Amino acid sequence: MNRREPLGIAVIGAGRMGADHVRRIDRVISGARVAAVVDLDGERAKAVAAGVDGCTAHTDAAEVMASADVDAVLVASSGPAHEAALLTAFAHDLPVLCEKPLTPDAASALRVMEAEQALGHRRVQVGFMRRYDTEYVRLKALLATGQLGRPLMLHNRHRNVASPPFFTSSMLISDSVAHEVDATRWLLGHEITAVTVLRPVPSSGAPEGLRDPQFVVLETDGGALSDVEIFVNCGFGYQVQAEAVCERGTARIGDGHQLVTNMAGRWGGTIAQDWTERFAQAYDAEVQAWVDATRRGEVTGPSTWDGYAAAAVCEAGVRALEEGGRATVELAEKPALYRAEA
Repeated sequence: MNRREPLGIAVIGAGRMGADHVRRIDRVISGARVAAVVDLDGERAKAVAAGVDGCTAHTDAAEVMASADVDAVLVASSGPAHEAALLTAFAHDLPVLCEKPLTPDAASALRVMEAEQALGHRRVQVGFMRRYDTEYVRLKALLATGQLGRPLMLHNRHRNVASPPFFTSSMLISDSVAHEVDATRWLLGHEITAVTVLRPVPSSGAPEGLRDPQFVVLETDGGALSDVEIFVNCGFGYQVQAEAVCERGTARIGDGHQLVTNMAGRWGGTIAQDWTERFAQAYDAEVQAWVDATRRGEVTGPSTWDGYAAAAVCEAGVRALEEGGRATVELAEKPALYRAEA
């Protein structure tokens, strides 16, 4: 579709993520405009749309996607609402950027993938934004050169200041470790075949009943291991770090030492306090890449297959958490539509 006029985007979901995307499309990236904001809470939709010229507020996503003013859809609603939004977008053959998770479970993700295949072409980019983070991109490029040799292990740390009040023990896997699941698959080029979750004594800073932290081990079909320390009530900051251990060397990202100060007898830096600060550049690059590809009539980036694979791995992870021991990952055969992906 090589377009000259800005892409009209409907943002589905006006919560923190959706509102941030509205701001990003309106003020940061080029080639697009926010045509509509949709949320079940009409007042919230109006509040987010109010600051954007020409943007309308709605409560019915299906009605909005039928509008001639909408060229593409950004889904930022809660995970359980994603399947219906995606299927509606497919009915209108609209390009979609869908925030993770694609859907909350593998069965519904498989239904979405089958519906996209029925179209005969890709329509979805899944919002695994770490693939657009400058540090992750550099690590991926370095591993691809082969200079360090074959990757043997990937160590990941994922820490949050505090978890939301609705967070459950299984959400540490399905909502947080899901990012490391995709990063492992992307960085290593392997599928994950099994998951083990180890559970230390919960931190005194964790809410009652929340198993936090957890230590997750991911086995891959390429023979590498990836481990994840997930600690969502660490109290001191937001940290995402990764270290690839290879046959001839290692590479580490996420230390966050861009600025180090020396003053008053001390040296040090600052630690980001949430994801909007740590991954601001990645979200900007992700949305810009989606808009640019859509304007060219293409779909790039993480696919529906990637969203499905992450859901299947997370389901195995939740089983390992709840039942103990090692849980195998059950994946459908990869459809031809997605086999050409890097």
